[in-house]
This record gives sequence, C-alpha cells and structure tokens, in this order.
Amino acid sequence: MSRLRTFAAADRVLADMHRWLERAVIGLNLCPFAKAVHVRGQIHWVVSTAADTVALEDELLHELEALAAADPAVRDTTLLVVSQGLLDDFFLFHHFVRDAERLLQRHGWEGVLQLASFHPDFQFADAPPDALSHCTNRAPYPTLHLLREASIDRAVQAFPDAEAIYGNNIRTLERLGAAGWQALGVGRSKPPAGEGP
Repeated sequence: MSRLRTFAAADRVLADMHRWLERAVIGLNLCPFAKAVHVRGQIHWVVSTAADTVALEDELLHELEALAAADPAVRDTTLLVVSQGLLDDFFLFHHFVRDAERLLQRHGWEGVLQLASFHPDFQFADAPPDALSHCTNRAPYPTLHLLREASIDRAVQAFPDAEAIYGNNIRTLERLGAAGWQALGVGRSKPPAGEGP
C-alpha cells in the first residue's frame, strides 16, 4: 500500500473511532469520564502499523513509555487502534491483552498505568453471546486503551457512584436494543476499492 493510501486508511480508521467515541461512549454516557478528556484534546490516538504481534508489542511498549513521560494535562490517555486485521479474531486479541498486561507488570507500571480493551466482537465470559452488555466494550477495531491510575482515581472521586456505571450501562443498552445500537452507525466504514482493511 502506498504512503498516500496508508494515510487515507489511517484517517478513515480515526474517523470511525471518533464516531464511536462520540455517539456510543459519550453519546450513551457509557463512560462518564470520557467527555472531559475528549473535549480537552487529552486523548492520544495511534493507528498501529504493526504487521505482527511482536511489532505490536514494541509499539505498545513505546506508547506506554510515552504516556508515562507525558504531562497529563496534555496527554491523559492513549488509544492504540489495531487496524491491520492482525487481531480481528477476538480470542487472539484476548491472548494479546493478557500478554500486554504482563508486559506492563514487567516494566514496573503496575499501579501507575493500566489497560482496558475494546474489540468489535468483544464478549464477556459470563454473558450469553447475544447479550447487549458486550456492546460496552465493542469498538470498530481492536483497541488497547492505556490509562493512568491517578486519572482513574480522580475520576472515581468526582463520580460518587462509580460502581453503578456498569449497571446503568446495561439498562441504557437494553432500552436502546440491538436495532438501536445498529442505528448508531458505530461500526467500520467501508474502505474505498484498493485501500485495504
């Protein structure tokens, strides 16, 4: 793929992810903490170009280091989006996330940084395959969300009933229904012919 097409593909991926963030995560208030960092421009977006999981792990390590070193007022959180089809299989993605969490521990970031994960086919192990609860962690592309523990602590202190978020999300999604979720249009947009994934 030419550099021009690579940039076009990355722009399309970012547009899909911004639409998901604005319509689903913020629009449905699935994460009460997301709007503030989005409005302030404190989310660092990265579209991975990794061709294999070894390269992706190197990219993740680089982004963890960069987040830890950055001024939180400028970069509070990072979304690393895997758009090359590398982790489109949810079970492969799940295994990579487990490896990523071990990497975080090996480098001494436990208690400083943490990971959250999103995937188009995300499934909670204790819910039926068609449960709407899976949508809380579904995004257009496999995504690793790198978060600062300190930011999470501040957000939880500012939100008096943080434990209620999951239950509220389930009720929101059940009211919306499967058809309503589809109507949000928060999946992948179709690439132009010849662009790639």
